[in-house]
Amino acid sequence: MTLYLRHQAVSPQACPALVLNADFRPLSYYPLSLWGWQDAIKAVFLDRVNIVSQYEKTVKSPSFEIRIPSVVSLKEYVHPTRHPAFTRFNVFLRDRFSCQYCGVKEELTFDHVIPRSKGGATTWDNVVAACSQCNLRKGNRLPHEAHMTPAQAPYQPSVSDLHRNGRLFPPNYLHESWMDYLYWDSVLEP
Repeated sequence: MTLYLRHQAVSPQACPALVLNADFRPLSYYPLSLWGWQDAIKAVFLDRVNIVSQYEKTVKSPSFEIRIPSVVSLKEYVHPTRHPAFTRFNVFLRDRFSCQYCGVKEELTFDHVIPRSKGGATTWDNVVAACSQCNLRKGNRLPHEAHMTPAQAPYQPSVSDLHRNGRLFPPNYLHESWMDYLYWDSVLEP
């Protein structure tokens, strides 16, 4: 089935759908749970979601026309994970996207507090965000040898820790129909 976007001047990619769990909370806040318009419409037709809100824009095929969903909610509740995955992005989010040695926010890498060559593991409890200069300066030394102590000791964050930090970094784009379901609206008001 081929769908065509009405009012071709607006790209369909400009119409993402906010995806809410069955309890009307976003599946994730950071990154924000968004689906492209095609996935949202497919989920509607597969009867997996309810349409909560819609854009003014429509898509049509030879046999039907539908407004693009801007907010959808899952019909079945998905239990959120209790422990976030260990990823580079989540380490940076835990550390608020700043070097734990100097506070710089550019050219972030991650640093093994206890170097791998000295038995340090790649785990939440041993990795911190570090700018490339600090990482290079610390090198293969322990923090006390390099006279570099992380501002915050590495730890395994909870999902709520990451959500709390994520509030400091609202997405670049928030559609007005999403505001009732997000906490960034208070951040964005003047």
